[in-house]
Amino acid sequence: MKITRAVVPSLFTTLNVFCGFLSIVHASEGRIELAAWFIILAGVFDTLDGLMARITRSSSQFGVELDSLSDVVSFGAAPSFLVWKVHLYQLAEWGLIIAAFPLVFGAIRLARFNVQLVGFDKSHFTGMPIPMQAITVCAFLLQFAGENGALTGWPKDALAPLTVALGLLMVSRVKYDTLPKLSRKEMARHPWKIVSFAIAGLIVIFSKGEYLFGVLSVFILFGIVRAGVSKLRHQPEPEADDEPEPSSVDV
Repeated sequence: MKITRAVVPSLFTTLNVFCGFLSIVHASEGRIELAAWFIILAGVFDTLDGLMARITRSSSQFGVELDSLSDVVSFGAAPSFLVWKVHLYQLAEWGLIIAAFPLVFGAIRLARFNVQLVGFDKSHFTGMPIPMQAITVCAFLLQFAGENGALTGWPKDALAPLTVALGLLMVSRVKYDTLPKLSRKEMARHPWKIVSFAIAGLIVIFSKGEYLFGVLSVFILFGIVRAGVSKLRHQPEPEADDEPEPSSVDV
């Protein structure tokens, strides 16, 4: 096999899926907090593989497919098993169905992307991106679960509706912005986008992750409100792409 610069983003994609596997292992052993952090770490690697693909200019269809397969594990199967293990197992058959939402609707969303992909440079998501869905679930559990990983009070009752809502948002037509590129052209075209992402990042960093769920909730609600306002005005939304820049590549 010829080793090329394309191996760099593929390495990060591999680390992404490995983190998803580790999350499932730790969740099965009752280490809920650690399992949630491994999903978040998988999200970091998912971002880095796209960044490396841009830097090395090695985006390809192979990278798209590898990234999608990794995402199904890390942001579909892992969070599905996690919410089942935390609480939804108590709801019997309904809990099993609801717990499958991240996996099933995440897989549908990724399949839709793969058949609609045209080019690699994207500025919008159509539907909530699957990593955001998974990280939102993890942020919720990290904020409200007890030391033993158990939910009590209203967070326990909110887990099922949250899981359903996030799953449906993934296959919706609601538009969400991709992470901005740090370039003069991007800053000139979308200054408020960069500022808002920067402020959100600083809030999460200085709060040591305590406000991660709140920041993600604001971002999710902003997309829903924006779509609702656009419909009320009877104006079509600006043409948007389906997915972010894919990662990884031919090795």
